[in-house]
Amino acid sequence: MNLCSLIAFFSYLCIIMRLVLIGAGNLATNMGKALKGAGHDIIQVYSRTMLSARMLADVLECDATDDLQTVSADADIYILSVKDAVLEHVANIVCNGREERLFLHTAGSVSMTCFLGKAQNYGVLYPMQTFSKSREVDFREIPCFIEANSPEALQQINRLAASISNHVVCMSSNDRKYLHLAAVWACNFTNHCYDMAAEILEKHGISFRVMLPLIDETAKKVHTLTPRQAQTGPAVRYDENVIRAQIQLMKGSHLQQKLYEQLSKSIHQTHLEKKKYD
Repeated sequence: MNLCSLIAFFSYLCIIMRLVLIGAGNLATNMGKALKGAGHDIIQVYSRTMLSARMLADVLECDATDDLQTVSADADIYILSVKDAVLEHVANIVCNGREERLFLHTAGSVSMTCFLGKAQNYGVLYPMQTFSKSREVDFREIPCFIEANSPEALQQINRLAASISNHVVCMSSNDRKYLHLAAVWACNFTNHCYDMAAEILEKHGISFRVMLPLIDETAKKVHTLTPRQAQTGPAVRYDENVIRAQIQLMKGSHLQQKLYEQLSKSIHQTHLEKKKYD
């Protein structure tokens, strides 16, 4: 544990916080379960639709609402886990009349200044992980990146984060933007490549499961090697015969062909740069 985590770990132990979750999506669902499991009192869940709010509220055994005007005023902390595009709008409504409470959002690429002028105490708790409602995760293993507008708010967010995660890191909004960008490359874009691979296999009656040992080994390698050291395949040496043949196999999708070509060039260029320093 780093210093931030150790301080939080020992300070949160006997503190139960009253929480309202604004949002009932993938992240809010997983975080809500973790917070309840840590002993916190979740008093309400808000979602745009009552069905979504009730589904999560039933799991967390709390009230549900689909009206921001009826959000409880009795919480210690309000956790906003909504789409980036509506975060500031939602904050305007939820903070109104509750300015002395603590507000935080869970977004990777949004500054905490979205609360500026709306609340006195605010910050960020960004758990860097991919979440799905149907898949349980061990939140204690998820790194949580936190930030606050004051030492007092940071201490409170620290306590909350350490109650569900063993890996709490203080990070500024500016640095977190780059963290989120890296996560998009490492997770979202990689998963899209899995999806394209699955589509190719499905067209030819081959199960995607045959890819799993390859995917697992690729992920394991970067635990001991840098991604650059772990890179293999025809693009490293820029085997034009293989590359041209595979691009031709994707002639039904110009976009896939361009992605394959550009990624191959990027891999090869990176390999050449690496060789200069070997």
